[in-house]
Amino acid sequence: MKVFEGDLGIDIFDEEDEDKVLDECFAKVARDGDLSPKQQRKGFKKKKIHGRNIVGMYFLSIFGTFVKEDVAGKVVIITGASSGIGEHLAYEYARRGACLTIASRREESLREVAERALNLGAPDVLVVPADVSNVEDCRSIVDRTMSHFGRIDHLVNNAGVVSNSMFEEIEEITHVRSIMDINFWGSVYMTKFAIPYLRNSEGRIIVLSSASSWMPTPRMSLYSASKAAMTLFFETLRIELGRDIKITLVTPGFVESEMTQGKYIDEKSGRLVVKPHLRDVHVGIAPVMKVEDCAKSIVDGSCRGKRYITVPGWFRVTYLWQVFCPEVVEWLLRLFYLTGPGTSPEDALNKKILDYTGLKVMYPKNIRKLEPKTK
Repeated sequence: MKVFEGDLGIDIFDEEDEDKVLDECFAKVARDGDLSPKQQRKGFKKKKIHGRNIVGMYFLSIFGTFVKEDVAGKVVIITGASSGIGEHLAYEYARRGACLTIASRREESLREVAERALNLGAPDVLVVPADVSNVEDCRSIVDRTMSHFGRIDHLVNNAGVVSNSMFEEIEEITHVRSIMDINFWGSVYMTKFAIPYLRNSEGRIIVLSSASSWMPTPRMSLYSASKAAMTLFFETLRIELGRDIKITLVTPGFVESEMTQGKYIDEKSGRLVVKPHLRDVHVGIAPVMKVEDCAKSIVDGSCRGKRYITVPGWFRVTYLWQVFCPEVVEWLLRLFYLTGPGTSPEDALNKKILDYTGLKVMYPKNIRKLEPKTK
């Protein structure tokens, strides 16, 4: 038996009639764009699906995560690969023998990442300096990958930036447009151009969204909006694409990266600057996951076909808080993150607790040294 997902639900027809029925239907659609009632009755009779079929589908989806994809020799595109999570995703794929296209605005850093990825086991690495907020740069990443490798198996939409300011304090709103341009539109552009090739390979899209997509943290309104847009866009796209292309949505919490080093979009200049004092307000005493562990969890989960991955795992609890007790969450966020009129953000309770306890020593070393890459 074969299952056909039609407009009205799930229909079943005999496998031996499949080719004949489909030929008739496609010929009819090609001629006048519709099916006759006779053809509909003949080829797509609605039948009841028994409970055991539904249970079977459920267990198939569960046990499918135990089957691990071998990415050796496959081609993976990673955006934002010059540092942080993107850099270590490149290393993790390299250890598994994948060929890589790595893209970012910082060419010098990309070439350092490429050299290390080759040493870790990647058969080949293509370096593409690009800005994903530019649609033509995104087209170039995909075109150069196809010219060089001839296929695309995984697309990792990782590039992203963040701001850290109260919305009312932003003097020139256009200075922070890059948050949506890079985080949301960059992922949309890359996906649009890669879809035809991912469909040929029955590939996978890995999307680096954020726990901020559901947690309304003060001073992060535009970043949260960009990540929420990403999440819903790719959840909708998953339905549209069906089983041709799989999608894994990743929602990181606090992970060792340039963002948790305090690298933010400056609302006055629109440039990336390092503000460690605002990082302390945002992260506070929360545990920060090592980036190597994060990358391993993402690649391992994606290769096992997971639809959703949250890292670190304890961040899943914050989603339940927001769903079941949003008023309490709102009260806590105000308490820990906001300060009174005319006071500094550094007066936030979150930072005071961090300073008084000295727990900053628990941060990963790369966060404490505050040396983001610049080239």
